[in-house]
Amino acid sequence: MAKRLTLPQLKKYDITQKVLEALADAESRSILFSMIKKGKTATDLSYELKIPLSSVYKKLNDLEELTLVEVDSWMISDKGRKFKVYRSRISKADISIKKPEPSLVLIPNT
Repeated sequence: MAKRLTLPQLKKYDITQKVLEALADAESRSILFSMIKKGKTATDLSYELKIPLSSVYKKLNDLEELTLVEVDSWMISDKGRKFKVYRSRISKADISIKKPEPSLVLIPNT
């Protein structure tokens, strides 16, 4: 007999729940909304937002998995290193908290 998942366990796999958690995180939100008008590298974000570079990479990876950010282009440094330039895929998020579940509307970044 298959084990039934509890409601909190189901929520863990709900994409809306994961996006809400990302938007509730101050660093993720800062990263996401600082790249609306112009793409930025992880180094740019770390310097601009005063967030450790390792944290920026982790947050970018999480946001990329949720398809909230995308790689806009690649940069090559003077030393020949390649860097991803990230850009937010959304320009606005509207969250409505109603029973029984919150609703989330993401406005695409054009």
